[in-house]
Amino acid sequence: MESRQASSGTPGFGVSQLELSDHDYQAIASFVHKATGINLMEGKKELVRARLVKRITQLGFKDFKTYFKRATTDATGEELVFLLDALATNLTSFFREPQHFDFMSSTLLPELEKKRRRPGGPGPRLRIWSAACSSGEEPYTIAMVVLEKSPYFANGGDFRILATDLSTKVLNIAKKGQYGPESVKNIHPVTLHNFLVKTPTDRGSNYYTVVPHMRNLISFRRFNLMDPFPYKGPMDLVFCRNVMIYFDRETIGTLIAKFYKILDVGGYLFIGHSESLSGLTHDFQYVAPCIYRKVSK
Repeated sequence: MESRQASSGTPGFGVSQLELSDHDYQAIASFVHKATGINLMEGKKELVRARLVKRITQLGFKDFKTYFKRATTDATGEELVFLLDALATNLTSFFREPQHFDFMSSTLLPELEKKRRRPGGPGPRLRIWSAACSSGEEPYTIAMVVLEKSPYFANGGDFRILATDLSTKVLNIAKKGQYGPESVKNIHPVTLHNFLVKTPTDRGSNYYTVVPHMRNLISFRRFNLMDPFPYKGPMDLVFCRNVMIYFDRETIGTLIAKFYKILDVGGYLFIGHSESLSGLTHDFQYVAPCIYRKVSK
């Protein structure tokens, strides 16, 4: 395999020769955990090395220690964002874990509509937070479900989705709203036709672009879930799926309490299929696997 030289010009100094010491690994993992809640402490050394080594050699640093110091002392904060982007795992798809969207259609949206229609109620106000939105498939899926299944909220003019992620890289993808054929294969053909426009490329393939009226419903922002929530709410629904698997139990407990506070009474929290609140102290009511409800203030 050909070895790539570092930009410093050091002869024979290539990616394959740059090793991550246990000490530097622990320093990086400890910092990332404190900053983001992501737990890289157990068995993730090679993952950390693989995701950072190319950047380190591009910048001409001779070792991980020097690069890490640069990233954490850079006054602009740009290199720290790159480091955190590189170590955040982003895996998603349209209509991932479909039972959540079935529950939205059959239970959550009708329940909220009934509540909103009561005399003196707030009307067709709907606020949803996709709290680890990755490259955008989740919030766009949420929007499709509401627009197709709930005309009351879809046509009421007061439906908004907040979509946040730690990674600026995936947020840029989400904002563009453009996806390849493989990405949209789980979308029903009618839904696909209604909400994404097929566009041919110069190479003879196609990509699909989210229609403007759906994209305008979503506000994409970079946000670290470990920071104080700047959003006053109340939220009707929070999606935080398949991100807490990277957190330790103390971090999860703190985060769950923050979600509870920002949700409206009767609001729901959806977590990932590999996650559970079992064994944690919290005030949520269990509804179904990975679905929890706030029943009181």
